[in-house]
Amino acid sequence: MVSSISQTSILLLLLFYASTSQKGIVRDPYNKLVTWSSEKDCCAWKGVQCDNTTSRVTKLDLSTQSLEGEMNLALLELEFLNHLDLSMNNFNAISIPSIPNDVISDSNLQYLDLSLSGYNLSMDNLNWLSQLSSLKQLDLRGTDLHKETNWLLAMPPSLSNLYLRDCQLTSISPSANLTSLVTVDLSYNNFNSELPCWLFNLSNDISHLDLSWSSLHGEIPLSLFNHQNLEYLDLSHNMFSGSIPSSLGNLTSLTFLDIGSNSFSGTISETHFSRLRNLEYLHLSNSSFAFHFNPEWVPLFQLKVLDLDNTNQGAKLPSWIYTQKSLEYLDISSSGITFVDEDRFKRLIAGNYFMLDMSNNSINEDISNVMLNSSFIKLRHNNFSGRLPQLSNVQYVDLSHNSFTGSIPPGWQNLNYLFYINLWSNKLFGEVPVELSNLTRLEVMNLGKNEFYGTIPINMPQNLQVVILRYNHFEGSIPPQLFNLSFLAHLDLAHNKLSGSIPQVTYNITQMVRSEFSHSFVDDDLINLFTKGQDYEYNLKWPRATVDLSANNLTGEIPLELFGLIQVQTLNLSYNHLIGTIPKTIGGMKNLESLDLSNNKLFGEIPQTMTTLSFLSYLNMSCNNFTGQIPVGTQLQSFDASSYIGNPELCGAPLPKCNTEDNNHGNATENTDGDSEKESLYLGMGVGFAVGFWGFCGSLLLLRKWRHKYYRFFDRLADQLYVTYMVKFNIFVNREAPVS
Repeated sequence: MVSSISQTSILLLLLFYASTSQKGIVRDPYNKLVTWSSEKDCCAWKGVQCDNTTSRVTKLDLSTQSLEGEMNLALLELEFLNHLDLSMNNFNAISIPSIPNDVISDSNLQYLDLSLSGYNLSMDNLNWLSQLSSLKQLDLRGTDLHKETNWLLAMPPSLSNLYLRDCQLTSISPSANLTSLVTVDLSYNNFNSELPCWLFNLSNDISHLDLSWSSLHGEIPLSLFNHQNLEYLDLSHNMFSGSIPSSLGNLTSLTFLDIGSNSFSGTISETHFSRLRNLEYLHLSNSSFAFHFNPEWVPLFQLKVLDLDNTNQGAKLPSWIYTQKSLEYLDISSSGITFVDEDRFKRLIAGNYFMLDMSNNSINEDISNVMLNSSFIKLRHNNFSGRLPQLSNVQYVDLSHNSFTGSIPPGWQNLNYLFYINLWSNKLFGEVPVELSNLTRLEVMNLGKNEFYGTIPINMPQNLQVVILRYNHFEGSIPPQLFNLSFLAHLDLAHNKLSGSIPQVTYNITQMVRSEFSHSFVDDDLINLFTKGQDYEYNLKWPRATVDLSANNLTGEIPLELFGLIQVQTLNLSYNHLIGTIPKTIGGMKNLESLDLSNNKLFGEIPQTMTTLSFLSYLNMSCNNFTGQIPVGTQLQSFDASSYIGNPELCGAPLPKCNTEDNNHGNATENTDGDSEKESLYLGMGVGFAVGFWGFCGSLLLLRKWRHKYYRFFDRLADQLYVTYMVKFNIFVNREAPVS
């Protein structure tokens, strides 16, 4: 039997839940709350926790339950509730009932989490919060509060932890009575203002301050650096200016510091960090500081993360970095480094990192004998030389734009977790090991712009999405098995010595056929893309379906199946020896943006269906044997004449107009009778005109009576016209005359 003590609790909980009916307030599509029932003790319900002595509901945790519908905060009337968590659900509205002030002010609620509880969930009134006199932690992350201009005044003074990340806040009050705050997260908002004074009058107990990505500007007040208990400070991705004082070293409790991506100036040296013995995470990326570190300085801290991306470290890698033995993430890309200490550098890069990024520098070292143990390795755009290094436990490796030589090491075939490999633009040679087919997780393979030779391996990893073998010396035929890679989205075999015909197989490249285009690449995945006659370094975050077989020795006809790849955006078959006609089915390639069929031996007319390719922005069909008129369509006429030159029997805009006689030459025999009829018609018209003209003129000359009547007629007509003109003229003059 349900006790009378918990009866009110049951009613309030059921009001929130309101069953799963269509008329209910909350919907529970996955029956996560199937245990809720008025016939059972509510303390046994999922997510409900009661006091062992009084059976009063003290905690309600319904986070990540996929609840939908309207969030009803009548739960705040639960008198003994001290913990309410409705985060990570799918609510579409919030209902805040009128709760008597005496009820809500007596609330014992200390923890309230409504974060990420629904897409576009908004609140325009937070006044009810000020009555929760016991509230210590408030989390509204991801809730739209842009209509609430006085949000700060609604915060109860008892608050110690405030999380308002990504709440679309646009204003921040210059004053507030929140001296008890220990944690403040106002990141990802749009304040567009300077820092308010109250932020620096907080309790000395403040330990966490996150103001990143909030459009803040101005200089950082010196008082910030007096909070010696501050452990986490993130001011990144704002517009702060000025210099960072050496009093930064007063923050001796700091474990996390990010002041990157601002407009700071001045010098950063060891004096800023000499006392920060607890520092583990240091982010200074995208900054204009002048870095001057004493070569003999050995920090008191051991970092786990060091991010100096896009900074000016000088030509020589700072010595203090070699002293960091606990690094898990090291990014010194685009930092101007040319010189390193050879032995210490090899030990540094051999560390067991999650991320090792030294790309876009000018480091000239032979690392052939180094075993790289990082999960993600980015050394692109340097001057590394020698043979490729050995790898262990690698998932992602980018060694492109270097001077590595030799062949792919045998040990690479055992990299079971490798999903991305980019060796573009080195001096590598040899045959591609057939054992690469063992790399079952490989999605991107870029071996372009090297000196590899031999045939393309028949067996390829089945999860490949990008294959780039461009600018090598591969020969032989294209393996039909390539077109059975169902996830393949980008195939570039251009500029090799491939021969034979394009495989006439059933194209199982579903990634290029289906209407939805899936991908799993990360933000920094780059490949070299040749499209629309240009060379790009392309971000794989936005995939582009490509087939490029240009500049080979391919022969035969283009398989009809190739024109069935409806997702393809770039198709380049130029500079081969292909023959045949273009099928009408090319009109089904609705996503095609770049088409290059130039310098082949294709013939026949250009299909009318090509006029439906509305996204086509680059076209080259030059140097073939196309004939007839270029189909009339907005796209095809918009291209320059150079797109069609080298086809002597092709005509029509943008080429010269088609010659009518040439167009009718093939039909001359059929039109013989028609031409004779036209000639008889023209002859009859000439004779009739001559007879009529001279018959009329002869009558006037021979018959004087007719001649006089004819002249009198024209005299009367001239008189009438003159009189009419003079009458109209006088009326006009009188109308325009001024009144005296």
